Amino acid sequence: MPRTTQIFCASTLYGAATVAAAIDSDLFGPADRRLLLVSNNAANPETTPSVDAMPGFDAVRSRFDEVLSWNETIAPFHPGSWGPRLGDVPLWERHLRALWRLGDDRVELAVESIQVNPALALAQLFTDAPVDVYADGLMSYGPTRNKLDPLVGTRVRRVLRLDLVPGLEPLLLTEFGVPSELVPNDAFVKVLGELADSDTELPDVAGEPALLLGQYLSALDILTPQQEEDLHVEMVRGAVALGHTRLVFKPHPTAPARWSRVLEEEAARLGAEVTVVDTPVLAEVIFQRLRPALVVGCFSTALFTAASLYGLPVARVGTDLLLDRLTPYQNSNRVPVTIADALLPDLKDAAAVERWSMPADQTEPGGLPDLLKAVGYAMQPQVCSTLRPDAEKYLSTRLNAHTWRYFRRRRLTSLALPGAVPAQLAFLPRNATVRRIARRARAVRRKAGR
Repeated sequence: MPRTTQIFCASTLYGAATVAAAIDSDLFGPADRRLLLVSNNAANPETTPSVDAMPGFDAVRSRFDEVLSWNETIAPFHPGSWGPRLGDVPLWERHLRALWRLGDDRVELAVESIQVNPALALAQLFTDAPVDVYADGLMSYGPTRNKLDPLVGTRVRRVLRLDLVPGLEPLLLTEFGVPSELVPNDAFVKVLGELADSDTELPDVAGEPALLLGQYLSALDILTPQQEEDLHVEMVRGAVALGHTRLVFKPHPTAPARWSRVLEEEAARLGAEVTVVDTPVLAEVIFQRLRPALVVGCFSTALFTAASLYGLPVARVGTDLLLDRLTPYQNSNRVPVTIADALLPDLKDAAAVERWSMPADQTEPGGLPDLLKAVGYAMQPQVCSTLRPDAEKYLSTRLNAHTWRYFRRRRLTSLALPGAVPAQLAFLPRNATVRRIARRARAVRRKAGR
């Protein structure tokens, strides 16, 4: 009987913590070896700390027999762009089995973002390995980003996820009938507690500050650097307007230092004080250490862990701008932005921020699940072809001044969906006179072209 080796691939400490919580909850069967394969997917991995170099990693490390580096394995190639050529797959598999001392082991894979490298590359290299996909954030609630090779998609057994939005089911990999399975929230919070108990140094901040989360969206070409800087300034102004004079800003690890200085100057002008956390720690560690009175962000997953797992007040900024700026329409960030915009209170609406709490479930007809089915189909009509009736129903009954923000008329037109033609002109395609004039116009155009 061959040994079983489970290989867990992680590119973030949040993902590694999710896997650790799943292991603690016995969601993976017994194995002779458990290997954590860390991948640094940053644009410049040489200057960005890898998962195993993050503060608190040792708390997660104990679940695994060995930690391996995917970057070192495929150097000098970048993990986000390298994948094996079809003819090289047997050679690479033999190489990895020798390098990682796998021998003839039965390999099981647990990966994130199966539709792109490095997860896709691993699934292609171990051609017989069953695959579990775990959700690192909100994107699992959206459709699979790319059409996946059935030789990979049919090997996926389940999607492991946190219950960040109670009652909301993911669309990821539903085209292959892959079921989702919850990683218990309490197990995940326990792992995060271990991270928070590590020797990570955080600045001392009196009282319960407001925490501002940066995402570095300009690096993804979603916003310009100036627009993102303005977004951070809006966070400061909104938090101060709600009465918070002690602010903590957690920038993205690769964001420019000048953004922090701009926030400090704006806060000082408004009579508040900003403390910048420049240590690369999870936002969840800050939640536990500082217990912020308010968490402000755009569409960060941390907003939902703050609300769902820690019961902290949250508020969003800039989602209306992002819904307008995201291109192409099928940009995979669209679903997280849509969820944040639809569920979370606007920082400018003090009354909404004051009374908001995470809904207990999302089963209301015409609510968020139905909205996401329509958005998901509009994003990936080939992948989510079975959702067309749901999209048609939502668009024919729920489009109004508010919900139009989640769609684009040009996109609906290209897919022949309701809403493509303004309501006051909807009679035209059914009008016999209009059809007759259109036929004559086409005939004239054909004659003119001869």
